[in-house]
Amino acid sequence: MSEGHFTGKLISVVITAAVCFLLTGCGSLSSEPLSSSDTRLYFDTSVTITIYDDDEIKREALLKGSFDICEKMEHILSARQEDSELYLLDHRDGGLSGNRSAQFSGAEITVSDELASCIRTGLEAGSLSNGEFDITILPVSSLWEFNGESSEIPADNEIRKALTHVDQNKVILTGNKLKFTDPDTMIDLGAVAKGYISGKIKEYLKAQGCEGAVINLGGNISTLGKKGDEPFTVGVRKPFSLRNDIAAKIILYDGCVISSGTYERCFTKNGKLYHHILSAKTGYPADTELSQVTLIGSDDILCDTLSTVFMLTGSEKAEKILETEEYDIKVIFTDNEGNMTLYDRKSGERQLSLGETLDLRYE
Repeated sequence: MSEGHFTGKLISVVITAAVCFLLTGCGSLSSEPLSSSDTRLYFDTSVTITIYDDDEIKREALLKGSFDICEKMEHILSARQEDSELYLLDHRDGGLSGNRSAQFSGAEITVSDELASCIRTGLEAGSLSNGEFDITILPVSSLWEFNGESSEIPADNEIRKALTHVDQNKVILTGNKLKFTDPDTMIDLGAVAKGYISGKIKEYLKAQGCEGAVINLGGNISTLGKKGDEPFTVGVRKPFSLRNDIAAKIILYDGCVISSGTYERCFTKNGKLYHHILSAKTGYPADTELSQVTLIGSDDILCDTLSTVFMLTGSEKAEKILETEEYDIKVIFTDNEGNMTLYDRKSGERQLSLGETLDLRYE
C-alpha cells in the first residue's frame, strides 16, 4: 500500500513511565555481544539507542547518525520547541495562541516532506477511527494538564468552545500544500511522531548495514537484526503497576512493540480516572473498556498510530479495522479488569495469562 493509504507515517509530548522495555534475553548462555548505547532527551522524552556490532568505530558512527535524525526531527515535529516547523505552523498568523508567527501566514502553506507525511497519516487515522481520533485536537488537549494530584479538570464551557475548532476536515493537504479553513485550528502530532522517527532511524541503520539495534523512544521499542546471535526480548508493562511488573514478554528479531495506556499520564478526581487519551468528539478522556493496547508488527509508524486509535475505538471496532485493512499486526488488548486478549487477524483471538511469553522470532 502507498503512504497515502495509511501504511503508516504516524509522541506523547511527555512520557512519565516506560510502557515497554528491553529485557536481558531469552536465557541463552552465550556471551554478551559488543554494543554501544547512549540516552538523550528529545521531545521531552528519553531516547535510548543501542547498537550491536563488532566494530566499535562503526557503532559510534551509527549512534551519532541516529541521534542526528532525532535532532532534525525535533526541529520539524516538536510541539513545544518554539522554532520548530510544527510549532510555527500552529502559531501562524490568526492562530489561537499569542506569539504568532508570520512565517506560515497566507491561504496556502508549503510544509516539509516530513511534516506533510505525518499530517497525512494523522488524517487517514482519523478516518479509520470515525472521528474519535483527530490531529486537530490541540485546542482541547492544551487545556488539559496531567500532573498528578495538582491537575484540574478544564471548565466544560472552555472544552466546548475549543471543540468548535477540532475537525480534521478543516485541514486540506495536497502534496506539500496545506490549507486551514479555520484560522484557529491547530495540529497535535502526539500520536504520530515517535513511530515516524523510529522508522526513519531504522531505515538509516539498515542502509548502513547495521547488524543489530534497539531504539527506545519513551517506551516505544523498535528492534533491528539480532543481539549478537540472539533475538530480542521486550517486556510489556502491567498497567497501573510497578514499573518493572511484566504483563507479557515478546521475543522477536526485526519488529516493534508499542503500547498505549490510560495509566501513562493521568490523575484521579472524586474517584474518577482522567487520562490523556482524549476523544475528539467529547473533548474528555475516552470512555474506554481498555487500560492498555499493545501492538506488535514490522511497521513502527503504523503500530504507533493504531495504538492510540484502538484505545479510542475499543477492541471490537479495532478488530474490524484490522480485518478490513488486512494489517499484519498482532494486538494485546488489556481491559480495565486486567484481562489480556491476543488478537491476530490470521488466527483470531485467545486469552493470555499474566507474564506469558510470545515467541515471534520465526513469524
